[in-house]
Amino acid sequence: MSPGMDRAGRLDDRPDGLHIAGDWTLAHYAKLRSQVDAFKAQTGKNAVLNIDLGELNTLDTAGAALLVELLGAENLARLTQEAPGLSPARQALLDTVIRAMAEPLTPESHAPSPLVTFLARTGEGVEAFLRQQRLLLGFIGLILSSLIATIWRPGRWRITALVAQVQQTGLNAVGIVALLTFLVGAVVAFLGATVLQNFGATIYTVDLIAFSFLREFGVLLAAILLAGRTASAFTAQIGSMKANEEIDALRALGLSTVELLVLPRVLALLVTLPILAFIGMLSGIVGGALVCLLVLDISALQFVTILQGVPLKHFLVGLSKAPLFAFFIAAIGCLEGFKVSGSAQSVGEHTTSSVVQSIFMVILLDAIAALFFMEMGW
Repeated sequence: MSPGMDRAGRLDDRPDGLHIAGDWTLAHYAKLRSQVDAFKAQTGKNAVLNIDLGELNTLDTAGAALLVELLGAENLARLTQEAPGLSPARQALLDTVIRAMAEPLTPESHAPSPLVTFLARTGEGVEAFLRQQRLLLGFIGLILSSLIATIWRPGRWRITALVAQVQQTGLNAVGIVALLTFLVGAVVAFLGATVLQNFGATIYTVDLIAFSFLREFGVLLAAILLAGRTASAFTAQIGSMKANEEIDALRALGLSTVELLVLPRVLALLVTLPILAFIGMLSGIVGGALVCLLVLDISALQFVTILQGVPLKHFLVGLSKAPLFAFFIAAIGCLEGFKVSGSAQSVGEHTTSSVVQSIFMVILLDAIAALFFMEMGW
């Protein structure tokens, strides 16, 4: 038998108590593990024994962990202070292992307070919003630089793609825009008649309809419809191309994806949204005029006469916001399409994101424009 095996750690259960002898190290861990398990099964957890550490030779953290498991942290801590033959180094080792094993391996998880959770989520949302606006600002700069580079080169104009996008984004949306603004015009007329009737001023319903649709509702409803209809289409189209690696193929051929895919869509929306806004204004006014004719007994001639007294600046103010809305809707839709990672789930997520961001941006810009025009007195 080798000297290393002679010095292997062991448990000696003698009449005067339990003697811990030999080397309690990692090299003898398997043998010591079996002895500890057998002794614990034989004596039970509640056995009171006299412990003698006088014959202990070598000790490392593996052996110390077995001793803590065998004797218990409290008993071993008391024993290390009372054992006369235990060296200071072994006492320090046992104390360190006792403290380490007394602490749980996984710290207790404390649920944060609702206020902290709310503030954390708010911070994450603000950070994501600022990051998105930074990307959008950079993408807008890329669009403008590409537009300036191609506008003086007619050979690089994509007239066919532009006409196709005008048909998809403009002509195909005339029906839904006209119907929606017609119904909203009727609702605004009913609302105005209900409120103004209490003051005997139902005649001012005409001015309410004219002012609301010329300045706000006509262009705003058209822009929101295009944000839901066209921005999502742009994202889905470009996102599908990104998922099918068609974008990578265009770049491999040395072609500009912004010039081929983005500029026709942006220019088409710049053309179609003012037209749709004008159609929305007319449809809303017609819807309001129909309600005035049928409910308020305001004749068509009287309606038109009052309408002629509305200043032209309200029409120009409303129509001036259309190109701004169109540019941002197209830019957001195309940007979200380029952000698609390649899966169908990503296409759906970014399509939803483009609609939400476009509508939010349209309403935000409309609020800012309303404050600006009010301060300017226009």
